[in-house]
Amino acid sequence: MFEYFIAKKYIRAKHSLSFISVISIISTIGVAIGVAALIIVLSVFNGFGSLVTKMLINFDPQLRITSTNEDQTKLKETQKYLSSLNYIKSFAPYAEGKVLLMNDRSMEILNLKGIDISDSSSKNRILEQVKIGHFDLTKENNTDKIILSLPIALRLSANIGDTIFATSANQIKRTITRMTIPQTKKLIVSGIYEINNKQYALEYSFSTLEFAQQILNMKKNISGIEIILDDLDKSEEIKENIISKFGEDNLNISTWYDMHKDLYRVMLLERWAAYLLLSLIIAVAVFNILSSLTMSVFEKKKDIGILRSLGATSNSINKIFMFEGILIGIVGTTLGLILGLFVCFLQINFNLYTLDASKFVIDTLPVEIRISDIFAVSVMSLLLTYFASKYPANKALKTKIIDALKWE
Repeated sequence: MFEYFIAKKYIRAKHSLSFISVISIISTIGVAIGVAALIIVLSVFNGFGSLVTKMLINFDPQLRITSTNEDQTKLKETQKYLSSLNYIKSFAPYAEGKVLLMNDRSMEILNLKGIDISDSSSKNRILEQVKIGHFDLTKENNTDKIILSLPIALRLSANIGDTIFATSANQIKRTITRMTIPQTKKLIVSGIYEINNKQYALEYSFSTLEFAQQILNMKKNISGIEIILDDLDKSEEIKENIISKFGEDNLNISTWYDMHKDLYRVMLLERWAAYLLLSLIIAVAVFNILSSLTMSVFEKKKDIGILRSLGATSNSINKIFMFEGILIGIVGTTLGLILGLFVCFLQINFNLYTLDASKFVIDTLPVEIRISDIFAVSVMSLLLTYFASKYPANKALKTKIIDALKWE
């Protein structure tokens, strides 16, 4: 294809240090820098997104089912249905409610969550976070045990083995209205957990399911069911299956994404903002391509006339300048991809950029490369280059033979 050959010759012309060629080189470098910056920034966003997801999944279930009313028939039917599904790793009931924890030094109101300690998944999610003491909710001398978060333990000045007392919010209300002494339950602190989520740390403490049902006066009722899956991506599919079978009238079903959708919306907004801002670097470089090609059309006006007089069609002239612009875009995009992926590779393998572990939950900048990002950035860069090449190519297309030959 002679159009491609001529386009290459124009880019590699002997007068390579001409003003137009310098602009083309700057344009190529600009595209490369823009593409590399996008690849690096998007990979960092991916790394942080995966890190946040991992942190949340380590503590939260992938699916949570609660009853919208006091009738727990649907919850019991759902439990039977879940036991028949192969792709569910485990599920367990839980009981949750507001309680007042107190000792002779302080008091705190928080959520007490009773878990089924026979379920290994429920147990392991908390076990991994226990930093002081150990996970042990079995009774000691007929006294139940509790696991506190580090902030709550500090506020109560409670340590492993200390005794604290608990009473429910309903019990406090009954005490106030009836002017009676509140009934409390004694607990022994067996473990203290630490998690990089302040909301959870300030809200949740853990006991056995039976103790939570007892202190919250729930009898044998439960607050809901927590489900752990073999494949996280199946959470939406399973949610739809449960809804189609039992409806949404009596059940509230939340995936791990639903539980934290505000956080993920903010992360998605930040990702798109970074994408659009960094795309401006490529847009400026592409504008330079448009400028250099437009000037190139004027510079090569005599060449256009000679080619037309030798039999080249208008379409061939159009293709020459289109190829010239697209080649600049391809070279710039390729160099940008190589540079961006190389920097990501160095960060993944050698941790070039580190963080202060005393201030952050991680000690190095997380990076995760995704094929979809490479494809999206490449396509966007090449499309911008293509459209930037259209105007000067069309201008060359409309050049008349006699005007071109009179140019010099």
